[in-house]
Amino acid sequence: MLRKIRICLQVVMMTLVTLLLLGIGFRVHLWAGWVAKIQFLPAVLALNFGVVALLIVAALLFGRLYCSVVCPLGIMQDFFSWLGGKFKKNRFSYAKEIKWLRYGFLGVFILALIIGFAPLTTLFAPYSAYGRIVNSLFKPLYDLLNNWLAGLDAANDRYNFTEVQIWTRSVTTFVVALLTLLILGFLAWRKGRIYCNSICPVGTTLSFFSRFSLFRVRFDKHKCKQCGMCEKNCKAQAIDFKNGTVDYSRCVVCGDCLDKCKFDALHYTAKKTVKESKPVDTERRAFLVGAAVASTSAALAQTEMKVDGGLAVIEDKKAPKRQTPVTPPGSLSIRHLEKHCTACQLCVSSCPNNVLRPSTDLMHFMQPTMSFERGYCRPECTRCSEVCPAGAIKPITREEKTSIHVGHAVWIKENCVVLTDGVSCGNCARHCPTGAIQMVDYEGPNGTVQVPAVDENKCIGCGACENLCPARPFSAIYVEGNEMHHIS
Repeated sequence: MLRKIRICLQVVMMTLVTLLLLGIGFRVHLWAGWVAKIQFLPAVLALNFGVVALLIVAALLFGRLYCSVVCPLGIMQDFFSWLGGKFKKNRFSYAKEIKWLRYGFLGVFILALIIGFAPLTTLFAPYSAYGRIVNSLFKPLYDLLNNWLAGLDAANDRYNFTEVQIWTRSVTTFVVALLTLLILGFLAWRKGRIYCNSICPVGTTLSFFSRFSLFRVRFDKHKCKQCGMCEKNCKAQAIDFKNGTVDYSRCVVCGDCLDKCKFDALHYTAKKTVKESKPVDTERRAFLVGAAVASTSAALAQTEMKVDGGLAVIEDKKAPKRQTPVTPPGSLSIRHLEKHCTACQLCVSSCPNNVLRPSTDLMHFMQPTMSFERGYCRPECTRCSEVCPAGAIKPITREEKTSIHVGHAVWIKENCVVLTDGVSCGNCARHCPTGAIQMVDYEGPNGTVQVPAVDENKCIGCGACENLCPARPFSAIYVEGNEMHHIS
């Protein structure tokens, strides 16, 4: 029964998390946004002490159920392990924990969190790893399906679906997501939960508490026939049937061992069925270390071709090289985003304006940055601040957003069509929502022309000017980021 309950909960949780990360309409976030907020690492970074305490208490009561029914990366590995079991049954055996690897990596990870070293923290955060897989690999497939349905609808004079642009926001993130899926899938296929019990920082942190759990898998040695089926089917490799012991720091309470035992010798219970040995002193020290950790760690697809009047293909814009990246309103500063963001890509998939994409910069690896080749940050949109589970982008109102300066526009004379093509323009000034751009006289090679002048005190860095500038491939006006956001 425990295994069946676990599978039902996994299906529900995985469905909700995947729909949320796919960004299927904002209504999904309204009734399923909580699944992102109960993830352990985002809750720690957001200083959501209520959720962190709840997860720790759950580990002390029930063991590492979080790893089986809440963490999407763990659920994904269970799926690959289940597939592997279809080809080779009874393939696991007991293995001792690799302490130096588990606790050494956890120490390095915590240090990276403290100093804000994004390449390590974003790469190994389990929820974020699954978020990148969904956003980079699954979302293009979903968008293809959506566009096919939109085509069928249009052919029948119905409009229930709207076509969307399909594009790869970051080749680097795509490659990382693909490698993550292949490597973890292979490891789970062959070795079950070896990643969760050797590398994953969340799994190691929860193991400090799960080893003292009230409810746990216990042996009844009077009934055990030493058949070894429990050990051979433990994907956590935590059961030593010869000695009748379970490593509760690695057990993820999947229930597979209970399902395979034909002699009723295993029970998930709070009651001791046999006399158990007294825990050694090292476990007490591990519990204290765990308490300290918890308290101090407060798409490769089609793109629709655009044409000008059906005659000439419009050249795609290219992102300029910015001296300072532009971070979303509500992120407060580059440093704040760097220290709190786990690069789960939820804000990227939720952005309706195609402004956010994963950074390729090493120090902000795969964290969201703003770029305006395909859209601009509309002043009335606060979607990213509403979905962030880690507190990297603080919630803001529409009124607050219009006064937050995330960057400022810079005019590039060499790219301006007024000077290069000898035509009048003024697109940037017409579409600036804050009136920060005015057209002024300029003595060009062919006489006096009108060019843009930027008032940095009014510019909020929304990118409307950069996006709507007709110059190709580089805009004649672009947004340079502010390291610290300020409010006017």
